[in-house]
Amino acid sequence: MTRSACMASLCVAALLAIAAGSAFAQDIDCGECHDDVTHTTTVHTDVTCLECHTNVTSAHEGADLEPLTDEESCGECHGSVGRTIGRSVHGGEAGCLDCHGAPHDIREGSDLASAVSKVNQIQQCGACHDDPPELIDGFLAGEHGKALLLSGLINAPTCSDCHGDHRIMETDKGRAPTAHQNSPEMCGTCHSILLEEWKDQSAHGLAWQADEEGPVCVDCHASHEIVDPTTYNARHAGASNCGTCHEDYLTTFRDSFHGQALHLGMSEGATCADCHTPHKNLAADNPASSVHPDNRLDTCGNCHEDITAAFATFDPHSNPTDPDDNFYVYVIWVFMTSLLIGVFAFFGIHDLLWLQRSLVGTLRGEFEEERSAGNGQWIRRFRRKNIRMHVVIITTFLLLALTGLPLKFNHAPWAQTLINILGGIDSARFLHRIAAIGTFGYMITHVLDVFWRTVVRREKGMFWGPNSMTPQPKDVRDFLGNLKYFLYLGERPPGDRWTYFEKFDYLAVFWGVAIIGLSGLFLWFPGFFTSFLPGWTLNAAHVIHSDEALLATGFIFFFHFFHTHLRPESFPMDLVVFLGKMPIERFKAERPLEYERIVENGELDDYLVEAPNKRQIRDAYLFGSIFLVIGIILAVCIVWALLTH
Repeated sequence: MTRSACMASLCVAALLAIAAGSAFAQDIDCGECHDDVTHTTTVHTDVTCLECHTNVTSAHEGADLEPLTDEESCGECHGSVGRTIGRSVHGGEAGCLDCHGAPHDIREGSDLASAVSKVNQIQQCGACHDDPPELIDGFLAGEHGKALLLSGLINAPTCSDCHGDHRIMETDKGRAPTAHQNSPEMCGTCHSILLEEWKDQSAHGLAWQADEEGPVCVDCHASHEIVDPTTYNARHAGASNCGTCHEDYLTTFRDSFHGQALHLGMSEGATCADCHTPHKNLAADNPASSVHPDNRLDTCGNCHEDITAAFATFDPHSNPTDPDDNFYVYVIWVFMTSLLIGVFAFFGIHDLLWLQRSLVGTLRGEFEEERSAGNGQWIRRFRRKNIRMHVVIITTFLLLALTGLPLKFNHAPWAQTLINILGGIDSARFLHRIAAIGTFGYMITHVLDVFWRTVVRREKGMFWGPNSMTPQPKDVRDFLGNLKYFLYLGERPPGDRWTYFEKFDYLAVFWGVAIIGLSGLFLWFPGFFTSFLPGWTLNAAHVIHSDEALLATGFIFFFHFFHTHLRPESFPMDLVVFLGKMPIERFKAERPLEYERIVENGELDDYLVEAPNKRQIRDAYLFGSIFLVIGIILAVCIVWALLTH
């Protein structure tokens, strides 16, 4: 047979085969057996069964049929797409139907009922990409997911908008649209205005254009759980996020009032983006920067009204421990730190010696007579105005401590709980200022009273003598005598109207109110004080207010409570400050010099008073216990915070 004859035979055979197949295709009715298959909603309505099921022949009737692969069926028409998928991250892992859904219900992606529509592809992709859960859950909780599914914004991005549809690449591949350095361009497809602003007007964008290492969109906004940057949670997290690169500034920010208040829930508290702007964050020495010296007044003015040029020089990232940062603030920090250490060391040693001596004395029965007194005569120690004054002092002081300590120790586990109990940070600020006004009130009242008694009534002994609060040589002798007593080298020195540690308590109030009060006013009214003082004084005021408050609260809760209530001689509580009177036998034992002077002056009858009734004692114990327990709890919180800081 010639070559031409062979070719002709082959052509005839092929034509016969095609004719036979066509005849089969035309003669067979798939619906006769597959009446449960619907084919009307698919995008493939114009495609016949046999165009996909290419392995079906006349021998199919009554016989099992091996299923075709996606490449064998879909690839007949979508060969180029199949080759693209083969080069993607899904190559060999996911087939066409894994994404597009049921083979007889494949719809256009624009059809909301499609498995790969914007509303359905999240669930579709999540069927495989559920580890870690944050991939899908994070997207659903983010602004993109909420815009799409809650607000119905079909233009909102979903999986395929960022990752692509068929040519999906691993994010660590340089050509992937979701690769780290490509994320600005990817995000910029929707956020073009922000992209242009960020590219040309931020240090981060300029670094990105220069192919330098630096943060891009996904570093600040994340990739899946993209949250509204105006919410408190986002603002709070923003500082920590910036701190991953700017660690030193994060530390100083957290130590500032801005950082402390923001951490405790102040939604309007300034965070990094408020000062540095989110997409125009230029270096401070750049004239276009929002934190450039020429622009700080406007930047600070966004939150602070009636500010001055000096106020704008306040350093929100002040580090008082660094002499090169601001030497004046550093000197103040050294002084306050030395004062803290000095006072705590002095009274710590003093009271530990006192405690062990009191315990030994209790075991020896040295205080039995004092402790058992109470059934006999009682003597007045304080007048009613003194009792009322002390109650006001206790109330305002504890309120200041309750509202101020959480701010200083804002990262302690108990701080947020305490703020929540107080009604939130704004409520705590209000209560703190009310207590401050009360503190100024009782101090002014007391100063006017002293002035009245000394100048107008000309009372003697206000500034010198046994009834005076002025430190005198006897106080030095009593201190040295007590040391000998604590060390078993002598007897307890006889007490008078006031002891040296009571005088310290009294004078410390003047010091504390002046120092804490004045620095607090600086922080309360910064615009006023910086109208005639430099901005760094606000940084100094923050150091003074914070450290002096710690000194005051620590001294009261640890040392004053011991001197007054918790030492074995008076445990569990000394009621004299609430009752204004005490048993005369105890008075003789603790203050023999004052008792002798009262007797010598013939004034004993004027000092003798009725014993308190049960109700008065009960109320005194109840009132005192409330404050004592609160103080002890705060003392534990202070120690907890210092040990875990």
